[in-house]
Amino acid sequence: MAQPEYILWFDDLTNQDVERVGGKNASLGELIGNLKSEGVRVPDGFALTATAYRAFLEANDLEPQIKAQLDALEQGKQDLAKTGKAIRRLFHNVPFPDDLEAEIRKAYKELSRRYDVEEVDTAVRSSATAEDLPDASFAGQQETFLNITGESELLNSCRRCYASLFTNRAISYREEKGFEHMQVALSVGVQKMVRSDLACAGVMFSIDTETGFPDAALITGSWGLGETVVQGSVTPDQFVVFKPLLKAGFRPIIEKTKGGKAKKMVYTEDDSKHPIKTVETSGKERNAYVINNEEILQLARWATAIEDHYGCAMDMEWAKDGHSGELFIVQARPETVQSQRTVGTLKTYKLKEQAEPILNGLSIGEAIASGKVCRVLSTKDIDKVEDGSILVTEMTDPDWVPVMKRVAGIVTDYGGRTCHAAIVSRELGIPAIVGTGDGTRTLETGQAVTISCAEGDQGHIYEGELAYETVDVDLENVPETKTQIMMNIASPSAAFNWWQLPAEGIGLARMEFIINNLIKIHPMALVNYDHLEDRDAWKTIRDMTKGYTDKRDYFVDNLSRGIGKIASSQYPHPVIVRLSDFKTNEYADLIGGREFEHTESNPMLGFRGAARYYSDRYREGFALECRALKQVREEMGFDNVIVMVPFCRRVSEADKVLQVMADNGLKRGENGLQIYVMCEIPSNVLLADQFAERFDGFSIGSNDLTQLILGVDRDSGELAELFDETDEAVQLAITKVIEAAHRNHIKVGICGQGPSDNPDFAAFLVEQGIDSMSLNPDSVVQVKKLVAEREKA
Repeated sequence: MAQPEYILWFDDLTNQDVERVGGKNASLGELIGNLKSEGVRVPDGFALTATAYRAFLEANDLEPQIKAQLDALEQGKQDLAKTGKAIRRLFHNVPFPDDLEAEIRKAYKELSRRYDVEEVDTAVRSSATAEDLPDASFAGQQETFLNITGESELLNSCRRCYASLFTNRAISYREEKGFEHMQVALSVGVQKMVRSDLACAGVMFSIDTETGFPDAALITGSWGLGETVVQGSVTPDQFVVFKPLLKAGFRPIIEKTKGGKAKKMVYTEDDSKHPIKTVETSGKERNAYVINNEEILQLARWATAIEDHYGCAMDMEWAKDGHSGELFIVQARPETVQSQRTVGTLKTYKLKEQAEPILNGLSIGEAIASGKVCRVLSTKDIDKVEDGSILVTEMTDPDWVPVMKRVAGIVTDYGGRTCHAAIVSRELGIPAIVGTGDGTRTLETGQAVTISCAEGDQGHIYEGELAYETVDVDLENVPETKTQIMMNIASPSAAFNWWQLPAEGIGLARMEFIINNLIKIHPMALVNYDHLEDRDAWKTIRDMTKGYTDKRDYFVDNLSRGIGKIASSQYPHPVIVRLSDFKTNEYADLIGGREFEHTESNPMLGFRGAARYYSDRYREGFALECRALKQVREEMGFDNVIVMVPFCRRVSEADKVLQVMADNGLKRGENGLQIYVMCEIPSNVLLADQFAERFDGFSIGSNDLTQLILGVDRDSGELAELFDETDEAVQLAITKVIEAAHRNHIKVGICGQGPSDNPDFAAFLVEQGIDSMSLNPDSVVQVKKLVAEREKA
């Protein structure tokens, strides 16, 4: 009689073997067999097959005993906790059949031989035969055991894996998903451990987990073994890479965010009962990124190669070996939330009230929820969670899933985008804010709060139950238009939210918004860091720029990544980035800013826009803006970025700015660089032909243009009814600029508020033949339909 197939080596497996070895193990075989040529490294190992699991059940007559317990649960004779415990005890108290045990011991000896050690350290992972299928993630439903060394320890861990098929959470999850308990078998993967306890590990996705933006690879990582990232017991570092330009040979890292990384999981020496332990990280570890830029790009290349091979978005775990310094992929499975979404509609949420957040963290999902806080610190108190409440806890694990289904929203102290709380709340469609740091200390049970994940990748928690609205945007049957419909995007954090809209680029990305929100430091304070008189500012800058020897690089790196993230969201469509246009009072509010700004009586008409760029007072600060833009276009590869000069009062001023830009490596026409000018001053209209000779396009800033033509302060409440973009004088000026642009064969668009708010104004622009309109994202579809009608008429 043929020997049953109990053991299969990873390199003999493919994706066709899910029924034999489960999703995780089949996927590891697929990776080893097909992606070695792409340089993807996967640690060696073997799988105990589903046949081995069934042989274990049969040899110990477990199936009828398990069924009896499940029947008792179904008939209401005992609860879930008692049922799960009774079934797991059945597994713990019985031996392996002799032939199966001999096969496991033999395979372990062979794996040790392959790594040239007496007893190889292994990760022992459960792999259910219904797990990691595209529509059922089974996130954390079964157990994993790390740093398992020696044959007897391995056998014990395999037995515990079998028992974990009947954890309380696994039983309830199968019931919910409609899987028959006895039809699901369990395979065990035994894989050489990567010594990431001496380095770092994490999780990555080949898709943006919150918005479904398909061109981003998201990587999270922390020190030590990767379980801390998966569990959400730490807030990890986060990196985002734009995949299309990575394939073209560029270095498009568009986000780097340092996490708290307060602790790490490491090996315990000489303690077989407790082979791993959690220790605090050092200050040096917390202040450093876990991987460097080369390693970020390497992981992103692997994520892209794995996604290309599987033909779907992927969820992967990676680890770095502290001995060899090499990176490895230790798991890969299909992503199960964004890839299952239906396209065609975009549901948007928007707060109707303004308030200051009392707490911030990473937003999971894009929804808003409000309710009373229910603060629970332990699973022992899980029954205190009330339906419709906002669950506040340090972190979640799979035992929390039954209550997570009943709450309106979730807030955690720790965790990143790839932790358990994030994955499960995404699956359930519940907004969550993770990694707040001190949510459990700040929020009290019974406190009314609103959590908003609708404002970009930062989630905000507000006091009280704020009013909000939801809108379903129909993306089907949106007409094509001759007029290019673009978007105004202020924040890199919100750029991915709108990738599905039928827009053709970004007509206004405000650089000052990125400086204010991401960088926060006055550029001249970084240029003159060693000579700052304000010692408080000096200390703040020192702490914010740790790791940067030259503080100017902090500005360039953060600005280039912010611009890159916005540019990636619409690539290859044009993205028009306006150079910084702070007023002096706004510049002064940046850290270290008061030392470099004079007080002006009328900042709106003061030292702003083009006048700053060639002035000795700001020239070195402007050089940093230019360096960042050059990095975005030439190193990161975003040649869709067009640079725009704001508030350019005179033709001679245009010449000076263009010369300073050229001196800093941004020469008009070189490497396809286009430079536009804002048309927002009457002189831009009156001398439009002369400005048109110097620039590649006009962008009409209708707010400032209306203000300066009508002499009305745009911020004055008393004069609000006089501020009117449809006034005859303003419309005459706009008509003249459009005519001049077309006469000189350059582009002309508008990026003011007008067309978003006023359909008649949008219709007027179409009639005048404007080339593009840049709108607030929430009005793109509506205005595009209106424009199509007017063009047809």
